[in-house]
Amino acid sequence: MYTDYHTHTIASGHGTRDTIDRLARAAAAKGIQILGISDHAPAMPGAASISYFRNLRYSARERYGVRLCFGAELNVLDFSGKVDLPEDILRTLDYAVISLHPQCFRSGTAEQNTTALIRAMAAPHVRIIGHPDDEKYPLDYDVLVMAAKKAGVLPELNNSSLSPHGYRGDSRRYDILLLEACARHNVPIILGSDSHGAKHVGDFTWCRRLLEETAFPAELVRDIL
Repeated sequence: MYTDYHTHTIASGHGTRDTIDRLARAAAAKGIQILGISDHAPAMPGAASISYFRNLRYSARERYGVRLCFGAELNVLDFSGKVDLPEDILRTLDYAVISLHPQCFRSGTAEQNTTALIRAMAAPHVRIIGHPDDEKYPLDYDVLVMAAKKAGVLPELNNSSLSPHGYRGDSRRYDILLLEACARHNVPIILGSDSHGAKHVGDFTWCRRLLEETAFPAELVRDIL
């Protein structure tokens, strides 16, 4: 893997004081060629304002030989699929990740949670479903991945979820269900470090282990959006 599209800087409001520059430097040291900055959108407590995302288009597109892409990790806010950046801002970004977070979304049934994510895929430039492996949010994986295939959106295998310090519960169990559904319906996935700061940029250790254990088809692992 030479890309990582799910990373966070100090602008996400928690977990790190590292800047875009520090993440880019770390990415260069690890051989990452394309680095996506996907800070939490404004509904996440402590996250950046709309102005931060509006001004990303003026940031340098290459640092330390690493190509930079600028996105956002959108919070799905309700079962209608509402997200927390307006369309005019989303259209200036390279991509967006949609995620369910306890600070912003109250879980419902598997059908309701799945419907919320599917509806959120309609927002401009949504390309990734972030960590669809949180045990607090049951999902219908067959329905979700088929909708993702139709929309051209990639379910994410999240390294942070699978790590020993992960905080989303028994993510491994749900990631196996996700991978099985993707293999069944020939739907590609993408790997994301979900690194908050520079330390884990480009780290897919736990993703690789699960892919090997499940013999997930290599041709269904997407490396670029």
